[in-house]
Amino acid sequence: MTASGRPAGRRRAATVCRWLFFPVALPVAAVSGVRAVPVDWPVLGVQLVAFTPWLAVPAAAALFLAFAGRSRWQQVLAAALAGCQVFWLFPLEIREPAAKAAGKSVSLVAMSINSELGGVDAGGVVALVRELHVDLLAVEEYTPELARKLTAAGLDGLLPHRVAQAREHAGGAAIYSSYNLTASGMLPDTRFAMPVARLDLADGSGSSVRVVAVHSLAPVGDGLDQWRSDLAAVARADTGSGPLLLAGDFNATYDHREFRTLLAGKGGRRPLVDVAAAGGSRLVPTWPMRGYRLPGIALDHLVTSPDISGSGYSVHRVGGTDHAAVAATLDIQVP
Repeated sequence: MTASGRPAGRRRAATVCRWLFFPVALPVAAVSGVRAVPVDWPVLGVQLVAFTPWLAVPAAAALFLAFAGRSRWQQVLAAALAGCQVFWLFPLEIREPAAKAAGKSVSLVAMSINSELGGVDAGGVVALVRELHVDLLAVEEYTPELARKLTAAGLDGLLPHRVAQAREHAGGAAIYSSYNLTASGMLPDTRFAMPVARLDLADGSGSSVRVVAVHSLAPVGDGLDQWRSDLAAVARADTGSGPLLLAGDFNATYDHREFRTLLAGKGGRRPLVDVAAAGGSRLVPTWPMRGYRLPGIALDHLVTSPDISGSGYSVHRVGGTDHAAVAATLDIQVP
């Protein structure tokens, strides 16, 4: 190429980059607007905002195209979009557990799994419970058939105490434990069963943990209002005192305003802690593990009151379900 041809080639390349900028940057800008503006968005907006962490890739591409295209306004817009992504990837609002008070604590390993209509590999669940030394297990989409399979696989021998609502299809849930459990009713006005139990800590202090097996309706079709109502009901499960564990499939990510509102503890309730977020693992996906060809997102959570600290958070694939199991060691402060 001649020297005179190089500037012309560069101008053409810059023009191409300026045109490519639009299809790359506009979707990022649209979803970023939904993420940033705190209003009740319709179904499509709620679904798209769940994939906010993946916008970092096209945002970086848009920034490259803006500088390659030598367009000042595109550079400014791309830098703003990239800055938003960095802020949302590493939010400053993530809450840590409260500092440990003087006194003793009790540790237990908690795990949750959505069984996908009861189709999860029961033997795989029991093997994971045994491997991780799980003390507390929450199971969503818990069916009568799954209950029988888990018993046959030996779960009752590991976690002999149970509070369960077995239902066909997606409506059931159960809490298994090696500690004594006492049923405390169900969360009201939810589409799926969300049993509540008191877990008695065998430490001689008489302390207990309030446990809720969470399964919010997915925000699809006409289920959006119920999804918001379910998350509000889960938030109201906090009585304001005593250790609390919310474990299950929230069908929400940290990027959903509704989930962050639950964690914020507004209306006189305590701020709550997402164990994965507090441990720096909030971007580890829990769904979909199979089936849907979508980028992975974190829909399953272990959420605690601030007097519980979590460590060793981990995500595990189990056969027969499109959700991963989530597990962590919980250190519970007791009087």
